[in-house]
Amino acid sequence: MRISFLLLAASLCASVLLLAPASEGCGPGRGYGKRRLPKKLIPLAYKQFSPNVAEKTLGASGRPEGKITRNSERFKELTPNYNTDIIFKDEEDTGADRLMTQRCKDKLNSLAISVMNMWPGVKLRVTEGWDEDGHHSIDSLHYEGRAVDITTSDKDKNKYAMLARLAVEAGFDWVYYESKAHVHCSVKSEHSVAAKTGGCFPGDAQVIVEGGRTKQMRDLLPGDRVLASSSTDVHTPLLFSPVVSFLDRQPNATRSFYVIGTDRGHNITLTAAHLIFVTDCATRPSRSGQEETSQETKLFGSVWQRRRHEAGMRTVFASEVQPGQCVFTSSGRSKSHPRLSVVTFVAEQTSTGLYAPLTQHGSIVVNNVLASCYAAVDSHYLSHWVLAPLRLIYRIIGHSQVQIDGLHWYPWILQRLGKVLLGTEHFHPWGFDQ
Repeated sequence: MRISFLLLAASLCASVLLLAPASEGCGPGRGYGKRRLPKKLIPLAYKQFSPNVAEKTLGASGRPEGKITRNSERFKELTPNYNTDIIFKDEEDTGADRLMTQRCKDKLNSLAISVMNMWPGVKLRVTEGWDEDGHHSIDSLHYEGRAVDITTSDKDKNKYAMLARLAVEAGFDWVYYESKAHVHCSVKSEHSVAAKTGGCFPGDAQVIVEGGRTKQMRDLLPGDRVLASSSTDVHTPLLFSPVVSFLDRQPNATRSFYVIGTDRGHNITLTAAHLIFVTDCATRPSRSGQEETSQETKLFGSVWQRRRHEAGMRTVFASEVQPGQCVFTSSGRSKSHPRLSVVTFVAEQTSTGLYAPLTQHGSIVVNNVLASCYAAVDSHYLSHWVLAPLRLIYRIIGHSQVQIDGLHWYPWILQRLGKVLLGTEHFHPWGFDQ
């Protein structure tokens, strides 16, 4: 009975915690249950692309997987788009511009609705879709049905900057205001997206447990004390923090992971949506930087200021890490301080096992690199805050050595509340299993 009461209390606390930012973060006059004010849309500048990385990199639409022809096995991956709210130029008169991957089709249909809402009487127009005639560069995503060039039906070039912004909001993985004549959009491959959801470490990732021994993630148990950081203050020594539970645990799942390598030889492997601590190497962490971060944690509205390039430690999604940035590494000893290590490469590999341990302090050293325990949402501070009731539950009732496989019920509830109450811009597109 006592445990049931605690679980109910924790659920209510989580709901209140998530409702608070959603209602108070927009300023005076907005009450509970009222409609959220429309988001201000900023048009893309000419030659601007979003995200601000190259199209065929991991953080955008990813690598090309090879040209698709009508005679190839992969031709069945393409699906025709007969949406009457979209005009297809189809200058070849073969229907090729209507063929695309399902992901591209979904994003295009979503964009068509946004275009009609933005400009009544105007429709989305596709000038280039799947290319079977070799009109693009050798590794173009047009050959795979993963790219489209678009305009508006009235061909008003003054609308194209905003059209590009609408394409970003519709969920295209890369949008480029390429020329005055059109906007270029592309998406990730179908199998790439399915394989990258969630936020975890692989089963062969290693942690350091109390006593100095290493332990593989697949062998980790609630109650084990692992090396972690007590705060985001880089001058605070590392300590051993108890594993409270697993937010997700799927021993047999196979996923695509990012491998982030450093100049000290420490490589951490984690999913794209997982948060990791970084800093700009040119701006070494300073006392002033820590004070700013510490002050931010006192004001709820500032937990979203993750993208400020201030001195000190911050968190980013693994898919956002770039070579030349610095991560924080460990010598493997308690009471030692984290050291800066330069990221030398970011690669991708497939591994088996999904493990997301939650420590009492919200961080964990994996393969000698400091990472957050959290994923999907772009704020470590907010995640740590809303999971406080869960940590309190296990502090009171103790750790259970029996760990049920799958997503923990508590983050499962938070995910669904968060999708309703918070804007999509705060979530990684691969944060949740699809």
